[in-house]
Amino acid sequence: MGHFADLATKTILITGAASGIGRAQVAAFLAEGALVVALDRQPIEVPVDSRCITAQVDVCDETQLTMTLATLLAEYGPIDVVCNTAGVLDAYAPTLDTSSADWDRIMATNLKSQYLVTNAILPTMVAQKRGVFVNMASIAGLVAGGGGAAYTASKHAIIGYTKQLDYDYATKGIRANCIAPGAIETPMNAADFAGTGEMAQEVARQTPAGRWAQPTEVASLSVYLASDVADYIHGTVVPIDGGWIEK
Repeated sequence: MGHFADLATKTILITGAASGIGRAQVAAFLAEGALVVALDRQPIEVPVDSRCITAQVDVCDETQLTMTLATLLAEYGPIDVVCNTAGVLDAYAPTLDTSSADWDRIMATNLKSQYLVTNAILPTMVAQKRGVFVNMASIAGLVAGGGGAAYTASKHAIIGYTKQLDYDYATKGIRANCIAPGAIETPMNAADFAGTGEMAQEVARQTPAGRWAQPTEVASLSVYLASDVADYIHGTVVPIDGGWIEK
């Protein structure tokens, strides 16, 4: 059992749960005794646990997502915490190298999916007068250089959306915060480790902490922000970047 007793009585919804940070979040919340509902468009392989429900769904497909969430709510009851974690990179493409289709794909996955999931779950949270959102942003939501035009725009937008979400619904018992990871060693960043791993080594050299972080470190921060211990933390963005943006 973990360190936050309140989570043992809660149901946690996690998107992007098949790999990387999302998968680490699944394990972290299960360790706290929570009931976890894990979503991803890829098959989800998690340790066998009676308190983990998985569903293969494309969070960009509004009809499919809405139907899936409605079914899950009807079967397992209200969601207490949403971790909007699903996301994709954009190969660091500047705007002139970004097609309209790529722009729409990045925005749909990173930003619109959070809006769709939030609007599907929020009414029940408002009715029960409690609920927490932990949205995944990035240091690319705070500074340039962490991604290309579309990725950076989407992550800046997530921070703004999260702040407004909290502002609009805090009086109704809702909390919303977001996390801004820096260099996290996940499958999404596998290209940096390709070959001799020169890119990964250079990123580590440029990070004051001198290393990449593991997904479990972001998951631990997610658990804290979701717990009652963080009840007075509202509408903020928490970097976990080894000091990257302090430079």
